[in-house]
Amino acid sequence: MLHYAVVFLVIALIAAVFGFGGIAAGAVGIAKILFFVFVIMAVVTFVVGLLRKG
Repeated sequence: MLHYAVVFLVIALIAAVFGFGGIAAGAVGIAKILFFVFVIMAVVTFVVGLLRKG
């Protein structure tokens, strides 16, 4: 999931360099959503791992 967030971020940067503002904004939005979903899943997995050990 983090991979897809990075891919969309790179797409947004490339689109911004070439002047496609709408595409860049859309790709940044998708990258943000995927990044936060990844962070939430990582925290949940970490907490569940701690609870199973303890």
